[in-house]
Amino acid sequence: MRTLIRDMTTMSFDEEGVDAVYAGTEFRLEKEMIEDATEKPYPDVTDHDVIKLIEPNPSLSGEPRRIADILD
Repeated sequence: MRTLIRDMTTMSFDEEGVDAVYAGTEFRLEKEMIEDATEKPYPDVTDHDVIKLIEPNPSLSGEPRRIADILD
C-alpha cells in the first residue's frame, strides 16, 4: 500500500482500490467504482483523477502519477 497526502486528503493505494481520508472522514473507493467513474483501467488512473472524485475543487499540483507507477 502506498500513501499520498494532498492538502485535506490522504489516499492509500493498493491493488483493489483506495483508502481515503477527506476532512476527517475515512472511506474506501473500490477499484471497480474508480474505473467506472474515470472510464479508465485502474492501473492507468492517476492520483489527480482520484482526488477529483474525492474533493469538490481540488488544488492539483505536480505531475499526475498513474496508480501502476505509485504501486510499483
